[in-house]
Amino acid sequence: MDKNGRFETIEDALSLFHHEQWFTWSDPTNKIYANLIVTNSDVARPTEKAVTDALEKQQSDFDAQAYARNRQAEYPSLLELTVALYDTDDKSAVEAKRASVKAKYPKPE
Repeated sequence: MDKNGRFETIEDALSLFHHEQWFTWSDPTNKIYANLIVTNSDVARPTEKAVTDALEKQQSDFDAQAYARNRQAEYPSLLELTVALYDTDDKSAVEAKRASVKAKYPKPE
């Protein structure tokens, strides 16, 4: 997975099905579903659709949180928030900044 928790490879999606190492590749340079080999007899091979669905769901979940990532990048810093605890003018500025960021990146319905 990348630093944002989004799948980057088919291996990331396959790791959702079972926690232990349960698969390998017939061609490690071409990691596609057709080259998937199940190495653990207790594990059923997921269908290609199940793997594709897992990748699509992860991407959809990631995309749905774009507003939150954008907000986090622009919200007031911890230092600004700390100072605002002790200064009324700073608190007003922080509240205005947060409201502006929320308006800029609204939460989807």
